[in-house]
Amino acid sequence: MITRFAPSPTGPLHLGHAYAAWFAWHAAREMGGRFLLRWEDIDASRCRPEHEAAILEDLHWLDLAPDDASMRQSARFSAYEAALGVLRERDLLYPCFCTRRDIQQAGGAPHGPDGPLYPGTCRRLAPERVTERLARGAPHAWRLKMDAAEAHAGPLSWEDRDGGTQRAAPALFGDIVLARKDTPTSYHLAVTVDDAAQGITLVTRGLDLFPATHVHRLLQALLGLPEPKWHHHRLICDASGKRLATRDRALALTQLRSQGWTPARVWQALGVER
Repeated sequence: MITRFAPSPTGPLHLGHAYAAWFAWHAAREMGGRFLLRWEDIDASRCRPEHEAAILEDLHWLDLAPDDASMRQSARFSAYEAALGVLRERDLLYPCFCTRRDIQQAGGAPHGPDGPLYPGTCRRLAPERVTERLARGAPHAWRLKMDAAEAHAGPLSWEDRDGGTQRAAPALFGDIVLARKDTPTSYHLAVTVDDAAQGITLVTRGLDLFPATHVHRLLQALLGLPEPKWHHHRLICDASGKRLATRDRALALTQLRSQGWTPARVWQALGVER
């Protein structure tokens, strides 16, 4: 059993992160496996070395130190480009020149887990217009031709340790972005490629990411990657029932420590045994 904790070093850890790290650590330990770390640091504008240092300090304070050297997404752009190359060769990608405003103004599009589904504007562009725009360096993302991808992969399912066998339904996301204009990958592509590279056999993450697993299972099939199992755990919420999030300034573990919290109190607050 190999699990991982994959924080983005854009801020300090809070109780929700502590639970996610413990859940992955515990799943590995109860099966005599390994618990790995991965830095999801492709957002260069927000990721900071000082956040990494604080995260490592918190993990050691909680006695959740990883078993191996960490993987860093910002050092793996060539791996993501190789995966995109496989999909391009199968004619499963197309460049999208639309801005967010273009998509918003299109209007009327149904919503998926990531927001409004892309209406397919650039997919209908004449080949010569696409060639001309690419030749002059027009900013673009790369989107997956979802219907063609599903046809190529055929029916798929995946195993959730809590929910059992799930039928994959990636069309919920429409023609998703696999490489952004400002970064040569997306969350969906990067985590799928990286989980395979790290040999992850059980992906543990919050229930808010349950829908994303439909897409990740499809990408695994298209890229010929191993299929892990998944376990989507409960979310840690504040008093109002809202999921804890760094962007909402959830109280950091460093702040709790300064208030006299011990690791034992953290586990008590989270309702877990350490």
